[in-house]
Amino acid sequence: MKILIIDDERSIRNSLKEILEMEDYKVDTAENGSDGCEKAEKEKYDAIFCDIKMPGMDGIEVLSKLIEDGVETPIVMISGHADINTAVECIKKGAFDFIEKPLDLNRILITIKNATDKANLVKETKILKKKIYGKEMIGESAGIVHLKEMIAKVAPTHASVLITGPNGSGKELVAQSLYQLSPRSMMPYVEVNCAAIPSELIDSELFGHKKGSFTSAVRDHKGKFEQADGGTIFLDEIGDMSLAAQAKVLRVLQERKLTPVGGDKEITVDVRVIAATNKNLQEEIAKGNFREDLYHRLSVIVLRVPPLDERKDDIPLLINYFSERYCNKEGKPFRPFASDAVELLMERSWPGNIRELQNIVERLLILGGNPVSVQDIRDYVI
Repeated sequence: MKILIIDDERSIRNSLKEILEMEDYKVDTAENGSDGCEKAEKEKYDAIFCDIKMPGMDGIEVLSKLIEDGVETPIVMISGHADINTAVECIKKGAFDFIEKPLDLNRILITIKNATDKANLVKETKILKKKIYGKEMIGESAGIVHLKEMIAKVAPTHASVLITGPNGSGKELVAQSLYQLSPRSMMPYVEVNCAAIPSELIDSELFGHKKGSFTSAVRDHKGKFEQADGGTIFLDEIGDMSLAAQAKVLRVLQERKLTPVGGDKEITVDVRVIAATNKNLQEEIAKGNFREDLYHRLSVIVLRVPPLDERKDDIPLLINYFSERYCNKEGKPFRPFASDAVELLMERSWPGNIRELQNIVERLLILGGNPVSVQDIRDYVI
């Protein structure tokens, strides 16, 4: 295990280093905040100890920068008695723990164990969430490479994102990638299909309701925004949302507050909003179907998912990926597609995009031969 110590006092650095090395830890040290941040961002550490009071870049600034830059290593603040209030504030900002001076060996070792246990739990949870939410974004075409680069830049921020693209192109996958790579990845992720909720129920679904607020309201109900508090809400097909609901969503985005149906108290929520649509919202604004002020709130960042017809070079990779996934799910040996069969699929148009390709691959694996041939495609697709 590898530990980083950031402290401007040489005696503290050296004594803590000696203690930890006696316990078989590998230890790096930094004498100021800037050097500490540089090392923490280049190396992978199991825990970081950081003094709060340092000249230049102090411990709070180090903590804020490391968290902002996405460093996931547990950070333990070292504080003197006079710094306890500051240390508590550090915990609120994301520090794992704090240790008072003079340093106690048992306290240090217990803190390291707890920190590494938590880090392992976080890692396991992310793996589990990836299995639940995540399907890989497959492709090496220019459009997909650009999209992946944009996701990597945007995900660590709290900015609202609008994802555009045709049906079946993978907008939900982009939203899930933004969530998984964000600082909110350990908090709730709530999906809402705006097109699937009847207009008379949209207020209750999004903002919740109080018992007795309407005939079937037999108990209090938390809306999707409240369920997503601290995390991310994905508003799919937002172009189909009614104007009345749009106005209320705009208020939540502006004020971070909502009122449940039948309620008289405002609830404060902290939610990152990711929205998606297959419509041209500028045209919908011109038609009076979508609020321009809500559009500007949602479109801080706009990510366009290219249709499959614009990225046909990715089709061989996608066919291989869907084939492997289907065969694994069914417990069957992998079955390839003949090269001329792949070429034939690359030549056709794909109005249904990735979703259509996935369905066709599964159909051919069920009905076709081994390998899947051109004749199979002519029999079951064209």
